[in-house]
Amino acid sequence: MKKSKFYVIVGLILPSLFFFSSCGEKKDKSGRTDTRSSGTISFVADESFSPIIEELREQFEYKFPKATLNAQYTNEVEGMKQITDMKSNLLFTSRALKPNEEAYIKKNGRIPEVFPIGYDGLAFIVNRANNDTCITVNDLKKILRGEATDWNQIYPGSKRGKIELVFDNKESATVRYVVDSILDGKTIEGENMFAAKNSKEVIDYVDKTPNSIGVIGSNWLNDRRDSTNTTFKKNIHVMSISVQDKATPMNSWKPYQAYLLDGRYPFVRTIYAIVVDPRKALPWSFANYITGPQGQLIVFKSGLLPYRGDIVIKTVNVKRQ
Repeated sequence: MKKSKFYVIVGLILPSLFFFSSCGEKKDKSGRTDTRSSGTISFVADESFSPIIEELREQFEYKFPKATLNAQYTNEVEGMKQITDMKSNLLFTSRALKPNEEAYIKKNGRIPEVFPIGYDGLAFIVNRANNDTCITVNDLKKILRGEATDWNQIYPGSKRGKIELVFDNKESATVRYVVDSILDGKTIEGENMFAAKNSKEVIDYVDKTPNSIGVIGSNWLNDRRDSTNTTFKKNIHVMSISVQDKATPMNSWKPYQAYLLDGRYPFVRTIYAIVVDPRKALPWSFANYITGPQGQLIVFKSGLLPYRGDIVIKTVNVKRQ
């Protein structure tokens, strides 16, 4: 039995969600002068989404050359604090506002808006010399709970020794997803577990450490030269995850677009834009741009799954000679 190659075809037939107008807008009490198509703002985003947010920011500024968007990449905890304290008008992260957070913002006279913009996968990566890349959800839970600390407990006979587990940041959206969605609210445990400063450091560490497992967002891994979005970075291996009791190449899946869409890959996150912008100026228009046809096409081409669009998966059987 062999897996088939696949191609993802997306049609983004969406209505225009907003229009831009800068005529007659004046400086308000907050000191802001930005309009829907011009001015300078800063926004915050969880660092695990920085590759896709950078692509979207660059394309928005290209379309609207009078607009300047300054991105501040931080962890989810700090990002949420900035948005609830009204120190920022726009946040990108992997969860919506909690009821108490929304109530707090409204109490201060602001109406928050939440825009789902796409999906990525939570990826588990290993050193390129490690060929044990198929793993079950249950075995990952054992590692995350600290119940399995040595590679031979997962792969009998392995001589890689202790498992080193590395995350991007202890307060990131990645860590929260693991706790909430994989461990059902229980804390991550382990003898050799630590947090790096960011996703790039996770990839660099795994590249140099044969016994490590890194946990990052899949948007850090896609090879932009691959138009089918089925290629990941060459300096590490991306683990294939199985929901079965035993993982094999035939029942394990990587975080490709098609497998995020059809549910075969088990760890999928929604990416949200949270906007608190009473003027409905530049932060609001950038978020709306991402949910429109151009923004969603950028999300698709980045290797992630757009939130909107008519997506069709075509399977092609390839005969090998």
